[in-house]
Amino acid sequence: MATLLIVGADGTETRCPIFKSLTTIGSDVESDVVVPGLSPSAAHIAYDGRSFTIASSDKKDLLVGGKVVRKQVLVDDEAIVIGVARFRFLVDDTGSADRQRTTTAQADQQDVAAWRRLVAFSRKLGEAGDFTTLLELLMDEVIALSHADKGFLVLIDPSEAKDDARGTPRVRMARNLKGESLDEAVAQLSDSIVKRVLETGQPIVVSDALTSTEFNASLSVVSLKLTSVMCVPLVRVGDKRSNADLKDSIIGAIYVGNNAVKALFDESSLEVLTLFAAQASLLVQNALAIDALTLEKVSLQGALDKSRYGELIGACDGMREVFKKIDKVARADISVLITGETGTGKELIARELHKRSARAKGPLVVINCGAIPENLLESELFGHVKGAFTGAIATRPGRFQQAHGGTLFLDEIGEMPLHLQVKILRALQERQVTKVGDSKSENVDIRVVAATHRHLEQMVKDGTFREDLYYRLNVVQLHLPPLRERGDDVVVIANYLLQSYCREQKITRIKGFSPKAITALRRYPWPGNVRQLENRLKRAVVLADGSQVGPDDLDINAEDLEDILPLQDALERFRRRYIDEALERNGGNRTKTARELGVDPRTVFRHLEQAKDGEPGGEPA
Repeated sequence: MATLLIVGADGTETRCPIFKSLTTIGSDVESDVVVPGLSPSAAHIAYDGRSFTIASSDKKDLLVGGKVVRKQVLVDDEAIVIGVARFRFLVDDTGSADRQRTTTAQADQQDVAAWRRLVAFSRKLGEAGDFTTLLELLMDEVIALSHADKGFLVLIDPSEAKDDARGTPRVRMARNLKGESLDEAVAQLSDSIVKRVLETGQPIVVSDALTSTEFNASLSVVSLKLTSVMCVPLVRVGDKRSNADLKDSIIGAIYVGNNAVKALFDESSLEVLTLFAAQASLLVQNALAIDALTLEKVSLQGALDKSRYGELIGACDGMREVFKKIDKVARADISVLITGETGTGKELIARELHKRSARAKGPLVVINCGAIPENLLESELFGHVKGAFTGAIATRPGRFQQAHGGTLFLDEIGEMPLHLQVKILRALQERQVTKVGDSKSENVDIRVVAATHRHLEQMVKDGTFREDLYYRLNVVQLHLPPLRERGDDVVVIANYLLQSYCREQKITRIKGFSPKAITALRRYPWPGNVRQLENRLKRAVVLADGSQVGPDDLDINAEDLEDILPLQDALERFRRRYIDEALERNGGNRTKTARELGVDPRTVFRHLEQAKDGEPGGEPA
C-alpha cells in the first residue's frame, strides 16, 4: 500500500496510508492528512489506478525531489516539502524490515487488547439494567474495539413485517467515538452494505470505500463520508438452521465506519469484530427478550388494573355483568346464590359481596357443606351442648352463631342432606337456631350467601333439593362463566398469579410466558377453571428451567388444546344449544318454542328428531 510519511523535526516518521483516489493534505481537520502550519488545503495526491500525482491546491509551489513544481508524478522514496512540512512518499512500504516488525508487534498488541476488551465486556453483560443502556454499552465497546469513528446497531423489527416475513431492519443505536448518539445519521444507514449482510449472513469489510466499484455509491459511504467500513451479522444464538435458512436466523447487524485514512479496516479487523459479534448476539438476543417481556409486563399490568374488581380479575362481558350485579345487591340485605363450575372463584365473589355490604365490619364465616361428614354437619352448622353426643365434651357454637352480625357463606349447598335442608330453611325464615342437644333457640342476625356447581333447578325436579329452600336462597343469582369462555382473562390472571408465586418462592429467573405458552393458555379448555390454573402455575414456577414458562411447564400438550371450529360448525353448534335452552325454558313445548324463536314448528321438530337419532343436527354426545 502506498504511504505518505510525515517527517518530524527530530527525524521521526508518521505513517499515513494513501488508498483513496484523491487524498487531501492541509491544516483543515477535514483533510485526509492533517498537518498543522500548512494552509487549509495545501496539496492533494491523485491516484488513477497506475500512478500517484501530487499537485498544489492553493497555487503555491511544492518541492518534489529537490525540484520546484506545481504538479508532479511521484516515484518510490520521493522526498516532498510543502511549506514548512517535510514528507517522504513510498509506493510500497512493506519492504522495510524494521517497519514490518513494528507493524507486526503493534498488530499483536491490538489483538491482545481486543481479547481483553472482549473478556471485560462479557463481564459487563449483566450490569446494565434497561434495554437502551445495554445497547449503548454494546456499541461503545464495538467502536473502541474496532477503532472506528462511528458505529450503528441494526435490528430486524418483526412487528413491521410485510413482504419479508422477518420484519423491517431498523437502526436501534448510533454512536460515535465520544459515546454520543448520532440521531441525524440514523436515516442515512439503509444501504447496500447492510442489505447484503442481512441477506447473505456474511461479514463485509471495505478498506477503500471510495474506490470500491461495488459499494462506492452506498448511501452511508457517501452521506457519512466514510472511507472504510465493516459490517457483520448478528445471528440468533442456538438456532440450528442449515446455511440455506441462515437468513431467517439473522436478528440484525453491526456496522462501523471510519472517515479518515489513519485507521483502515482489514481482514484481521473484520475477524475480531466477527468474533465480538458472536458474543454480542447473545446480549442482543437476551436484551430483546427482556425488552419484549418488559413491554408485555407493562401491557398486562395495564390490563390487570382495568380488569381488577377488588380481589377479582375479569374483563370479559360475563364477568363485567357479575360485577355490575355485585354493585347493586351488595348493600341489600338479601340472600344471593352463586352458581358456576368448580374452581371459577365463587368464594371470592362471596367475599366481595361481604366486603361491600353494610355487614363488612362483621365476620364472614365459610363452611363447605360437601367437605364435612353428614353426621357432623348439623353440629358444625348449629353448634351443640356438652354431652349432646359422644365426644361433645363442651358446649360449642355453630357457624350460624359465629356469623352473627355478618355473612354466612354456604359453599356447595347442593351437597346438603335433605333432613338438614329443613333446618336451614327454618333458620333462614325465623332467624333462630337451636344447638344439637338443646331445647332453647337463639336469635341470629346473618346474611346468607350460598354457592353450588350443581343445577339446583334439576335437583328440585328430581326431589333431591327442597324447592322452598331453593327460592329462599335464590333471591338474586350470580352466575360465573367458566375460564374457557372468558377470553383473554386467562392470560391476565395467569400473569398475575405467576408474579405472585415467583415472589412467594423468591424466584427471579422467570420473567413471563413464552408466545407458545400464551397460545396454549388461550386454547386449553381448563376443566378445573382458575383452581386448575393455580395448580399448574405453582408447578411451573418450581420446575421451569428457563426465563420463560412454556407449554410443557404447564403440562399442556398439543392434543389437549381445543381446535378452532370453522365458522359454519360453530354457528351450527350455537343454534342447536340455543334451541335446547329455549325448549327447556318452555317446558318442552315445541309450538311455543317455535313461536318465540320466530321459526316454523317443523324446524324444532326436526331438531329433536336429529338429536334423538344422533345426527349432525343434534347436540353431540
